Parts: sequence; structure tokens; C-alpha cells
Amino acid sequence: MLKPDANYYDQLLQIQQADFVCFELNLYLNTHPDDQQAINQYNEFAQQSKMLKQQFEAQYGPLMHAGHSFTSAPWVWTNTPWPWQV
Repeated sequence: MLKPDANYYDQLLQIQQADFVCFELNLYLNTHPDDQQAINQYNEFAQQSKMLKQQFEAQYGPLMHAGHSFTSAPWVWTNTPWPWQV
């Protein structure tokens, strides 16, 4: 298995942080659906997460399967390491 560089881990951490904020705001908004500030924050972090994932995938390959991530030819899913392996 190839050893990822430090940037690989930094990018994964940024994705995890943005997704954590989205998850927590999602839970909050389930009980406070009219909180416009929280909705704005959710949308901001959702966009940030999407951008970070696109940057990561362009550099390191797909993050998720089942149609959530695109791949190029040749099929790159066999390249290691996968994000869940680090």
C-alpha cells in the first residue's frame, strides 16, 4: 500500500470537520427548522464539504462508492490507500 503524504491527511481532516459541522447542524435544524442563521451555516459548510471532496478526489481518487463519486479510466478504485484504510 502506498503511504499518503501529509496533505492527504490534512485534506481528509478538513473534510471530516466540515461534515461534522453539517451533521451537528442537521440535528439542530431538526428541532429548530426556522433558525435562518443555522440554515445559512449549514449551507456554507455543505458547500465547503462539497468543494473539499472535489479537490480531494481530483488529487487522490474517489472517496465514496455507489455513485457518490466519479472515477476516471482506468478504474481507480483498486488504487490504495482508500480513505477508510488510513
